[in-house]
Amino acid sequence: MQEEATHAPLEPEQLKPARYFAAGFAGEHVAGTEFVIGALFVSWGVGAADVIIGLIFGNLLAVLSWALICAPIATETRLTLYAYLEKICGPGFMQIYSVVNGVLFCVLAGAMITVSASAMRIPFGIAPQVAWYPTSIGFVAVAIAVGSVVSLAAARGFETVSRFAEATAPWLICIFFVGAIAVLPVLMQAGGVTQLDGITGFVALAERQIWIDRSGEYGVWHVVAIAWGANLAFHGALGDMSILRFARKASYGWLSVIGMFIGHFGAWLAAGIMGAAAAVMLQRPLTALDAGEVAYQALGVVGIAAVVLAGWTTSNPTIYRAGLAFQSINPAWSRERMTLLVGAVTTVIACFPFVFTRLLDFLGLMALVMAPTGGIIMAEHYLLRRLRIPPYWRAVRGDRVNRPALLGWGLSLGLAGVLHVAAGWHVLFLFVPAWTAGFVLYPLLCRLFGAQHASWSAYEAYRAALQARRAEEAAFSRSRPAARAAGLRITNALAAVLAAGTALCGLFWLALEAYRTGSLEIYLIGLPIATAAYFGCVMVALARSAREHDTDA
Repeated sequence: MQEEATHAPLEPEQLKPARYFAAGFAGEHVAGTEFVIGALFVSWGVGAADVIIGLIFGNLLAVLSWALICAPIATETRLTLYAYLEKICGPGFMQIYSVVNGVLFCVLAGAMITVSASAMRIPFGIAPQVAWYPTSIGFVAVAIAVGSVVSLAAARGFETVSRFAEATAPWLICIFFVGAIAVLPVLMQAGGVTQLDGITGFVALAERQIWIDRSGEYGVWHVVAIAWGANLAFHGALGDMSILRFARKASYGWLSVIGMFIGHFGAWLAAGIMGAAAAVMLQRPLTALDAGEVAYQALGVVGIAAVVLAGWTTSNPTIYRAGLAFQSINPAWSRERMTLLVGAVTTVIACFPFVFTRLLDFLGLMALVMAPTGGIIMAEHYLLRRLRIPPYWRAVRGDRVNRPALLGWGLSLGLAGVLHVAAGWHVLFLFVPAWTAGFVLYPLLCRLFGAQHASWSAYEAYRAALQARRAEEAAFSRSRPAARAAGLRITNALAAVLAAGTALCGLFWLALEAYRTGSLEIYLIGLPIATAAYFGCVMVALARSAREHDTDA
């Protein structure tokens, strides 16, 4: 297995085409946790209009953050977040941040594995895990089994992670919408509705049976904050530099629209519908159901597979990021072995459902802790030279710790703490002032510490190396045998589209029949057959394409 470069810019032959990132965004953000978050909007009593409007604006802000903040820096530097942070802030700062970042990623990945295990418990008759600790040794065994598979996949590196997403993403996207369509008659019957009259009829049903406005603590701005901030660690705090450094073009950052609007927007709405229907079917409050139970009621045994695979597609890249975080502390450590170690720790965390039960609070805390460094990196990369402060001045002076960066990080978190305690700001909103404070305070503190007097030599060397690397990438791109490979790609793409399209159309036909007849019997029998057909054909197509060199533009 080839060891990926983690402390030096990638070579041109290591860069990947757009399909890797389209599949990655789709797979990672159509995840098992969508069942959790989508159902939370229902249980919180947020109105239908607030949910829809909030998700539109929040996800749009997330896409802009990936496309305009993370992707340009990642494709310019070709470095992981940790390597670039070391260049800016010094090894001392980077080591502190890497430990904090790695721990947060471990906990997040543990939550994803817990979600997968919540589905796997159903065939074994294990009780739902709603406490912060495990109440069944069987659940622990399931979590360990799931975590082991995910860790092995993540240890194999970016290409394995992305190919796994490439295989599962189209099916996962469809399965959310299929489940929502099939269970709509349950909600219609509960609401005394015999027929939906287009969008207006659906919204009316949603306001009465799904997203019922209870005028509580949560509203449209909370939804915006969740949609934008749930992945702040990856876009605004630049965690996805570790992934997007492989992108051939910065424009690949716009592919995040797939994950945000098909995933977070569409899947969260679909999960809300399935959650409300499951509560009606079981005559139990939605808060008493876990993701596995909701998926099982709406999708049968295929729902179990959906939650398991969705959890894998999210925890895979998250464990990969955590491995990079800890490996960055000592470049001599093997990324593969470090990822396996991180996976073992993450699997232990997954045995304790405490994060799963407080997922949004944890995501808000994670966004808060990591937000200031995103602002600091943005200021270093774009703002300092416009203020006549030489970028990478810390490297010229040889400081082990960039004190303005460390102080700016601490002051930004302190400001957020004051807003939370004194002004009563919800934790979900705190990443915005924390990021902004990091962006504003860092240049001011650089001047206070005399950074403007440092030499411009490090920045000039960076620009020269950047121009040389861009020329090398352009030359490599022109030398690829595009004409011959294009024919092969068309053949494989056609096989994949025909196979996947036929099976996925079958899924939607089954869902529409369930909606038309109001019966789930044939639907639940047909779903496993269509799913098996999809994965069988896609595996064959991907096996063929794996023998080719990546030559997409």
